[in-house]
Amino acid sequence: MDKSMIKGMALGGLAMVIVGAGAVGGYQTLAKPQAAEVVAVKEVMTTVVTPREVCEDVAVQRQAPVKDEHRITGTVVGGLAGGLLGSQIGGGSGKKVATVAGAVAGGYAGNQVQKGMQERDTVTTMERRCRTVNDKSQKLSGYDVTYRLDGQSGTVRTSFKPGATLPVKDGKVDTTAPAGTKS
Repeated sequence: MDKSMIKGMALGGLAMVIVGAGAVGGYQTLAKPQAAEVVAVKEVMTTVVTPREVCEDVAVQRQAPVKDEHRITGTVVGGLAGGLLGSQIGGGSGKKVATVAGAVAGGYAGNQVQKGMQERDTVTTMERRCRTVNDKSQKLSGYDVTYRLDGQSGTVRTSFKPGATLPVKDGKVDTTAPAGTKS
């Protein structure tokens, strides 16, 4: 065999190896699945909290404003009544003492009666009372999709509801929403 023949056989063999490797790679690319079979789809819900204000009118009782803060009217009226009653008791200098004592006791009693009346004197007004209430609702946030690819099961979350299959790119399930699909 001459040298050119040996070179030709070597180059031919090398070309066969390169072509064969390319063919195997091409076959593997063609043999990869293009879609994964969808086995189950489960909706994923999220709780949404929406605050809102609720107001209502409420009757409120308060102590009425006091016009005679030092209760002078009750003291004077009670003192006069006590002095009048005290003057009816006894005679001579005892009458004066009874009148003064009656006036002092009547003044104190009148003051305390007026105090009790002022404390029980109330005014009812309407007030607007507001509070925040949280309304809860459910919102669809996606889908948990169980799929089968090359005899293996897996789960992915998608923003869209898939059909019977999911596309596969580079050996992995593609969860990109198809064009025109609402997410």
